[in-house]
Amino acid sequence: MKDIVFGLSPILGVGVFALLLMLAEAFSGEPDAKDGSGKVAELGLVSAFILASGAALSIGVWLAGPENLPGLAAVAPYLIIDRFALFFCFVLCLGGSFAALLAGGYLPEHRIDRGEFFPLLLFSTVGAMVLASAGDMLSLFIGLETMSLGVYCLIGLRRGSKRAAEAAVKYFLLGSFAAALMLFGAALLYGATGQTALSAIGAAIGTIGQPGSTVSAPLVLIALALTLSGLAFKVSAVPFHMWTPDAYEGAPTPATAFMAVAVKSAAFAVMLRVLLSAFGDSRLMSWGNGWPPAVAFLAVVTMTVANLVAGRQDSVKRMLAYSSVAHAGYALVGVVATMRSSEEAQASLMFYLLTYTVGTAGAFGCLIWVGSRGAEAVSYEDMAGLGRRHPGAAMAFSLFLLSLAGLPPTAGFFGKLYVFRAAIGAELYAVAVIGLLNSIVGAYYYLRVMVFMYMRDPAPGAPVATPMRSGMVVSAVVIAALFVIGLGLVPGSWLEMAQSAATLAAR
Repeated sequence: MKDIVFGLSPILGVGVFALLLMLAEAFSGEPDAKDGSGKVAELGLVSAFILASGAALSIGVWLAGPENLPGLAAVAPYLIIDRFALFFCFVLCLGGSFAALLAGGYLPEHRIDRGEFFPLLLFSTVGAMVLASAGDMLSLFIGLETMSLGVYCLIGLRRGSKRAAEAAVKYFLLGSFAAALMLFGAALLYGATGQTALSAIGAAIGTIGQPGSTVSAPLVLIALALTLSGLAFKVSAVPFHMWTPDAYEGAPTPATAFMAVAVKSAAFAVMLRVLLSAFGDSRLMSWGNGWPPAVAFLAVVTMTVANLVAGRQDSVKRMLAYSSVAHAGYALVGVVATMRSSEEAQASLMFYLLTYTVGTAGAFGCLIWVGSRGAEAVSYEDMAGLGRRHPGAAMAFSLFLLSLAGLPPTAGFFGKLYVFRAAIGAELYAVAVIGLLNSIVGAYYYLRVMVFMYMRDPAPGAPVATPMRSGMVVSAVVIAALFVIGLGLVPGSWLEMAQSAATLAAR
């Protein structure tokens, strides 16, 4: 029992404190400030501490070694607490803590008295952690819906905003459709194999073609197509990305940051586990008749379309939304590379998601920081002259943009380097070259922001973005910047951790 409690402590800790925070928020008295800012700021700080504690507990279980906790076998296959799951639990809690800090400054500044934001954020993070640890279709679906339902509510937090309501409804309808696809795929897999555990499904698929096998190959292929379509929606791969720009733009910016980092990381974690455990048979991982060419096609189309569209945006927030779609394409390159160099590709993808998390959270944090109430940074023109008026904010924003562009010596450079190296190791030369060219194209719209900040003056009478005064937002930006610099200067040790966490093996 002790092994179970300790091994599940990251998930249990965040979940229990999420319940307590929900009760505290519901039964707390009236806040001191008339606009509720004092209460919201306190909830944001507490939520960030809870999620940081979840990240610390993940490290604690990692150091103890999940392989040294035999009691964890009792919760398998529903929850698989291995180093792979612990790595993603750390990344998810890290991304969630950034979102909580940003919300603690953003919501009071913009007079959004919504204390329920933080319990929803915590519960969504718990769902994401369950999703990353799921080894069974049942727990996978529970984790997926727990994460998604909270995000639907976070998007529509501005009850009086038509744009927020539209974004929430659009994401809810399309998200429900994607969940239905995955559920149909799971039903077909159960019908074909009689199993719901991912490893058992993979073992049953491996018997296809052997004497006495009752597994239907056509049903498995249809289930693979349905499951892959549902997962592609969650990672916002083209053409399943249409919800992304509207949802990201309509949601409060801290919620957008959470969707961009935590939801995407959890989706890639479960994609790896499903493809390598359930569909890891050598025949399904072949280039001739398996899933790698389909994922490679998604990667190429996602990178290309997102980068081309992002360069045409006038809104910085919408540009970052398409940037998130483009990064999903780069990450899909790592997924494809697992077909031949499984462990190296897994480690590269996991390291890439860590660098993407800190870089994207920092970029959205700077977008929040440079926009006080009534003087928000919306368009490129709003950023004009920021480098001279507020050099600290402009410098931080530039650092994160350079990391997202993949320029050395930032974390983003090594993230892309390792993913493309894994693709070359898997002999996916064309995919790696297309990814490199797309990365060069993507640098255009990141550098465009810097051009406006440092080389343009505001037009006469045009609105000028004015940074807010918030210690929580500044703290989130500083911590994210330290991660970006640290991962860029010492990438080897973090990559070694990812390599030791790459425990999934294709059959």
